[in-house]
Amino acid sequence: MLKRYLLAPGPTPVPPEVLLAMAKPVMHHRAPEFAQLFGEVRNDLKWLFQTGNDVLTLASSGTGGMEGAVANFLSPGDKALVVNGGKFGERWGKICKTFGVQVVELKVEWGYAVDPQAVAEALKKDPSIKAVYVQASETSTGVAHHTKRLAEVIKPYEGTILVVDAITALGVFDLKTDAWGLDVVVAGSQKAMMLPPGLAFVSVSDKAWQLADKAKNGAFYFNLKKERESQSNNQTAYTPAVSMILGLQEVLRMLKAEGLDAVFARHARLAHAMREGVKAAGLSLFPKESPSDALTAISAPGSVDGQAIYKNLRVQYGITAAGGQDHLKGKIFRVSHMGYMDTFDVILTLAAIEMVLKGLGHPVKLGSGVAKAQELLMA
Repeated sequence: MLKRYLLAPGPTPVPPEVLLAMAKPVMHHRAPEFAQLFGEVRNDLKWLFQTGNDVLTLASSGTGGMEGAVANFLSPGDKALVVNGGKFGERWGKICKTFGVQVVELKVEWGYAVDPQAVAEALKKDPSIKAVYVQASETSTGVAHHTKRLAEVIKPYEGTILVVDAITALGVFDLKTDAWGLDVVVAGSQKAMMLPPGLAFVSVSDKAWQLADKAKNGAFYFNLKKERESQSNNQTAYTPAVSMILGLQEVLRMLKAEGLDAVFARHARLAHAMREGVKAAGLSLFPKESPSDALTAISAPGSVDGQAIYKNLRVQYGITAAGGQDHLKGKIFRVSHMGYMDTFDVILTLAAIEMVLKGLGHPVKLGSGVAKAQELLMA
């Protein structure tokens, strides 16, 4: 028998309580019971996003939320500044181009966070830019961008919004949507929100809605203005993922019971132990700065194929992690510590990494990374 462990940076494990909630009989989405459920969820989402703004729920992956965050706020020919520091920054650019938006690309070497000053200079050079698109946590590299500082740069530009992909950030580390002035924040269900894939969430500020009133791109299913009209009455424009929303209700109850600060502290603690354990095992972190608390990207030792590490974790020990993408394929592997994770997920992961490396002929002292993590997690 091989027990399976899901330690990829999405999808992530789902708590049993949430699975049980999702197994309840399906209610009709136009029934009063659903409106009551959805009203509770809408209020709790505002708590999680730290906002008084509308937080819209869509039946889609996070990419659906990203598409809506382009189509609803920009017109063909508008300019957008896209921070491309990884695979998902690259996705922002592709979505913008699909809708006829002129992309001003700010390339950032993978493994580094964008310099807010570079964004300031780009906006000063071309103040006609209407939106800046960035990741709070770039999943492909394990780097967290400096969201608060970026917001400070963009806030003075009355005609420019900041759009943040928080798909692997929301519920991991602090993102103060209103206090920092984040105009559009996109999240997905299958990360720290501890649900299966299938829901996207979009928080929209008044400043962004003003831009939406002028936008001329077409949107049907991802029409956020139409969803806002429906969801303000605790309904959705189209058929919602009812069972997922039942699970979401339970997730939000669990997170509120833990408390936001405690949620952030738990993720920071696990991430620190993972990073220090990796280094104690003689490995190197891929991020050169600003590592995300959502996941750890680890450089494969020079003599070992990172894809072999990723594959052997799954085949030998039942652990699903993630490999590198694009030019990082075979050079890094990635493990998650977001969502439904605790102390022993970190210890188990480090133990398995050491065993795989030793099995692949890499000289590693078994228990070296585990011991370091144990010390930190006992403190």
